[in-house]
Amino acid sequence: MFDSLPLAGLNDALPFTLVLARIAGLFAAIPMLGSRQVPARVKAPLILVMALLIFPIVHPHVNPADSAGIIPLALLVIRETLVGLTLGMLAQFIFASIEFCGQQVGMQMGLSMASLFDPSTQANVPTMAVFQGALGTLIYLALDVHHFFLRGLVESYQLVPVGAWHVSNGLLKFMIAAGSGMFVLAIKLAAPVSVALLATSVALGIVARAFPAMNVFIVSMPLNIGVGLLLLGLSLPVFVRVLQGSFGGLIGQMRLLFKLFA
Repeated sequence: MFDSLPLAGLNDALPFTLVLARIAGLFAAIPMLGSRQVPARVKAPLILVMALLIFPIVHPHVNPADSAGIIPLALLVIRETLVGLTLGMLAQFIFASIEFCGQQVGMQMGLSMASLFDPSTQANVPTMAVFQGALGTLIYLALDVHHFFLRGLVESYQLVPVGAWHVSNGLLKFMIAAGSGMFVLAIKLAAPVSVALLATSVALGIVARAFPAMNVFIVSMPLNIGVGLLLLGLSLPVFVRVLQGSFGGLIGQMRLLFKLFA
């Protein structure tokens, strides 16, 4: 009678709960959707609707029959949530690189003292970090990167069985490599502005030696801000290309992560 519905009966309640846990873990860590800017009253129905849509597709791969008892089932739900959290952390590393790039650029431009309240982190961060983060979010949405995670979530049930999440040496090395790559990506994103501002500082030093009566400190602040904003606009294609390559590499990282889980 209920064959056309996502949940055909009470026997599907436990598998649906496990699917809901993995989706909830992903939505808690994925950028934009997992941000604190999205209220819980919006996030919870979205997770439920997504679980109802995905459950008929992945239902053949969800088999929690081996677990019996409240404690094993609770551990199984926690493991499924950790699968989604680990998957969402891959994109969080990239956004951490974008924010670090903004902090580095803002410090060199002399805007490190100006800070704004960032709703996603619930803290005061430099103005350039907020600007770079907003720009990275727009690129993230324009490239449909959030679709990569939804597709990867469905494919994860074919490669990662239910309850297969575990901490291994391979997983730790993978997360350490991803975390260290965050700093490399931040340097790549900030390189055009950093090099230009370094050249500006060298030029001001030469001018200060040539004209000792000139007040370089008064000139350097507006000059650094102007050069920094100009280079930010000119280097925008490079910024987009670097992020496009980083976001494109998420698919390979997801598959490698699934292999480490399996």
